[in-house]
Amino acid sequence: MGSESHFVIPLGPIDIDGTLLLMTLLTVAIVFGLIYWASRDLQIKPKGKQNVLEWVIDFAGGIVKENQAPKELKSFQLISFVLFSFLIVANNIGLITKLAIIPSNGVAEMSLWKSPTADPAATMTLAFMVMLLVHYMGVQRFGFKGYLKHSFVEPMPVMAPMKVLEEFTNILTLGLRLYGNIFAGELLLGLIAGLVTSNGFHSFWMLPLAIPLEMIWIGFSIFISMIQAFIFVTLMNVYISHKITVEH
Repeated sequence: MGSESHFVIPLGPIDIDGTLLLMTLLTVAIVFGLIYWASRDLQIKPKGKQNVLEWVIDFAGGIVKENQAPKELKSFQLISFVLFSFLIVANNIGLITKLAIIPSNGVAEMSLWKSPTADPAATMTLAFMVMLLVHYMGVQRFGFKGYLKHSFVEPMPVMAPMKVLEEFTNILTLGLRLYGNIFAGELLLGLIAGLVTSNGFHSFWMLPLAIPLEMIWIGFSIFISMIQAFIFVTLMNVYISHKITVEH
């Protein structure tokens, strides 16, 4: 079994990862569809799908309240809810199945289906967007000069270089932590599936072992994916709080 190649969409001098693009768009469509479906015919006494939707909204609001001042709830509950919903779907969509084109020579396979967050380009982009939002909120709250003073000068100007370095490490850890957990989960699922599919008919005696292992690891991967979505949204709120809250 060879290395995995990418479905590439050429756009002038730039090659776009077609699988990542299409899976991201599919994830957005699923999140939008689920929220739209759950928010139809809202009742004063919620039940069923409305209960689930309101629970997720309240859960995202709880993340905001735990990490920011209570007055910031209205400002950041919506983005926390949207990001958490996106990550839950994006982290798990690759667990459903695996679609790939395998050439006859078996040298490489072209992946057509995977979790968007199993790709470092997606997670690092998300992390970069979060950090842009973090710094934008700081500038909006204090003005540019006040933001620089609050974020990098106070309380000890000598620590400014370390604080600048910290901003870059925040991006790296935020993106790579999510990528590493989701990629590892899907990789191990592929290895377990390979117990049956890699050597043709003679491997089917491994089926009684592979199916329980696959089911157990899928359950564990779903749990890990939810934890990672929670951590990602929590850290976003922590970073925002550091930029917009004056410490006394």
